[in-house]
Amino acid sequence: MKYKNPDFMSAVTTPIEGEIAFRNYAESTFGPNYIIVGIDEVGRGPLAGPVVACAAVLKSADILSVLNDSKKFSRPKREAIYDKVKDACECYAIASASVEEIDQLNILEADFLAMRRALQALGMTEITEKQPELPVEVRGHFKPGATVLVAVDGNLKIHGLVQGCQFPVIKGDGLVASISAASILAKVFRDRYMDRLALEYPGYGFEKHAGYGTKAHLDAIRKQGFSPVHRKTFHPKGL
Repeated sequence: MKYKNPDFMSAVTTPIEGEIAFRNYAESTFGPNYIIVGIDEVGRGPLAGPVVACAAVLKSADILSVLNDSKKFSRPKREAIYDKVKDACECYAIASASVEEIDQLNILEADFLAMRRALQALGMTEITEKQPELPVEVRGHFKPGATVLVAVDGNLKIHGLVQGCQFPVIKGDGLVASISAASILAKVFRDRYMDRLALEYPGYGFEKHAGYGTKAHLDAIRKQGFSPVHRKTFHPKGL
């Protein structure tokens, strides 16, 4: 089932406005003991490498005015603000699903698996996923006893998670600051991991295209064949 944005987001135009709208809704509905956690993923489309998800809770709605969709920043800009985004978070976790899990489950379910792993690492006790191949990066945890509301980028709710606590937000990485933070942290984490894979599997240019199907990447596959970190279910026509 696809969802529309929550009614309380109707007038929102910036990430800080969206974060404030979420917090106002949470406080008016659940009282002061709540947590807004933004969650986003990166790596749905590439031909190689894992899908990575981040769950992030900001210290305050307006703690970092630069927050926005990670795709609106160049890689050098994302790298420059990476540590600032981490410092702006009360807690965060970055988790993944492997190439093998993507091929076994499909990319959407693997995406949701990575998201559940990130939420589990922060203390969502109803989730009991096995640890991923790539170690989870986590700092801090949810406050015990708090009501957790999950702001999810996109128009879907995460499978395998209580549906009532989730609020999908279309283009949420540009409309809710905590989702923006998650977007940036996930993107930089995955880019850096793809840099490491470029050293392990030279000649594909992972450090340049992060596994996406660029012409140079397709040409490299034609020349060298597929590597162990290529997704078997993502073979373009003509390869």
